[in-house]
Amino acid sequence: MMIIVAALVLGVLFGALILIPRDRNAQKVQLNNTNKASKVYSKDEVSVHNKRTDCWIIIKNKVYDVTSYVEEHPGGDAILAHAGDDSTEGFYGPQHATRVFDMIDDFYVGDLRL
Repeated sequence: MMIIVAALVLGVLFGALILIPRDRNAQKVQLNNTNKASKVYSKDEVSVHNKRTDCWIIIKNKVYDVTSYVEEHPGGDAILAHAGDDSTEGFYGPQHATRVFDMIDDFYVGDLRL
């Protein structure tokens, strides 16, 4: 009798694990956003970060510090063309693989004051 009850309980638990939908990506995004304090920057504040050794860019009104990525950028110095400025158009250009859309969140530092 105990074996039947234990089997039923395990079956229900196993069934719940399979049937309850989980969105792992949503959890990952939520963790990324809660771990980073959101700061608001003016365009003037961003514009001073316009060098190879201090490179910030704006993409869709969000600010990213990509300094650590400048040397790794597959397009070479193209990333510096809009350093300290809006890079939205270049970022969404045909030269970028879809993986850059996942990578960019790692460089997020705040939002642009509109």
